[in-house]
Amino acid sequence: MDVNAASASSSSSSSSCATQETEDRRLGLHLPFDDGHERAPLLLPPTKTMDAADEKGERPDLSEDTAHQISVDPWYQVGFVLITGVNSAYVLGYSGSIMVPLGWIGGTCGLLLAAAISMYANALLARLHEVGGKRHIRYRDLAGHIYGRKIYALTWALQYVNLFMINTGFIILAGQALKATYALFSDDGALKLPYCIAISGFTCALFAFGIPYLSALRIWLGFSTLFSLIYIVITFVLSLRDGITAPARDYSIPGSHGTRIFTTIGAVADLVFAYNTGMLPEIQATIRPPVVKNMEKALWFQFTAGSLPLYAVTFMGYWAYGSATSSYLLNNVKGPVWIKATANMSAFLQTVIALHIFASPMYEFLDTKYGSGHGGPFAFHNVVFRVLVRGGYLTVNTLVAAVLPFLGDFMSLTGALSTFPLTFVLANHMYLMVKRHKLSAIQKSWHWLNVIGFTGLAVAAAVAAIRLIMLDSSTYHFFADL
Repeated sequence: MDVNAASASSSSSSSSCATQETEDRRLGLHLPFDDGHERAPLLLPPTKTMDAADEKGERPDLSEDTAHQISVDPWYQVGFVLITGVNSAYVLGYSGSIMVPLGWIGGTCGLLLAAAISMYANALLARLHEVGGKRHIRYRDLAGHIYGRKIYALTWALQYVNLFMINTGFIILAGQALKATYALFSDDGALKLPYCIAISGFTCALFAFGIPYLSALRIWLGFSTLFSLIYIVITFVLSLRDGITAPARDYSIPGSHGTRIFTTIGAVADLVFAYNTGMLPEIQATIRPPVVKNMEKALWFQFTAGSLPLYAVTFMGYWAYGSATSSYLLNNVKGPVWIKATANMSAFLQTVIALHIFASPMYEFLDTKYGSGHGGPFAFHNVVFRVLVRGGYLTVNTLVAAVLPFLGDFMSLTGALSTFPLTFVLANHMYLMVKRHKLSAIQKSWHWLNVIGFTGLAVAAAVAAIRLIMLDSSTYHFFADL
């Protein structure tokens, strides 16, 4: 049923109104809000699109109120938000976590294919920003609108597991960068990884207190880009120098045949983790109208120019060190101490900013549901609320990071549990549900193939990641100094 058309004709008869209400409830259009009441969406006439309505100043009804700022950012600012996630300090681990288990052919083809598939899936999701006349500013709202309350709750759980795992990984990464910096100047081992993780979590919390919402990053995105370029350029140049002077490297894939199966599956999960945020609707909510057109510009920016630094440092690191490449590339490179320290501290600072992006949906939920909307973001009571609530959330992240500091395993598990379902399975199936009357049989078959195929990959990747975590947990004790 065409929801907009049904809404437009609902005034013609009472029976059609009853039919429309039944259909709306089936698709989740009347979800309960925070106050326990139900509100019917304000639907646009069926001849208007989201972009056309935006350009004329006619806004579709938002799926829920929000305490955060939306619809204000230019497309290039959103593009830099996406690029900050893609070129976070996680890129320093892709040579070891992707290229080593897959080799030159598998790793190169995998990175390019994952980019193409991710661009396609994210574009599908971007086009679902407005469904049934409602602009959906959260992933869970979009899923709930299409499927109903149960899938709303499941999507909410998947997304926040995804973001929690990513945030935990960022804190581990920041701790590794701090420890690597300390080790350059002292070899006494006094500053262990758990201590560095605690310092990193505290620094991330301080930053979170001062940045009320995602759009407020603005100038910090410029700093993030600068920090990314510093550690990527330094790592690239030092790896190039090491590769030129080093003897022949071993590029064979390590491990026995049985082990390679699991490491290959884990590497595939890392491939999709590299490009995807799992929070595209939340990022898209901040962009100026026309929303879909501007979001597509930001995505093209991310997957073209924005991905080049990732390729450069990943391929150069593997070329220089082969199968001996570590999970944190700056541990491999040789060079002046001050240059390596600059790279490590840049990775640390960029990680603090990047974590805020991936924590923002959790912050938005907490601020909207429990915070006060009065007095502005820097009113005393709002600042205190952020200190208590965000500080508590990041304390839990930091504790988990210190207990299980296995960065590569976290990347694999995050890709398996959340990135596959959210970015590929749900995006394709939601597109099928919304556009089912406009798709040909071949197009429907293509989307179903994506749904089934990526569901299978998600299950396999989750098994492989859990196995890796169990192996590492048996090898290293809790609060290990890796």
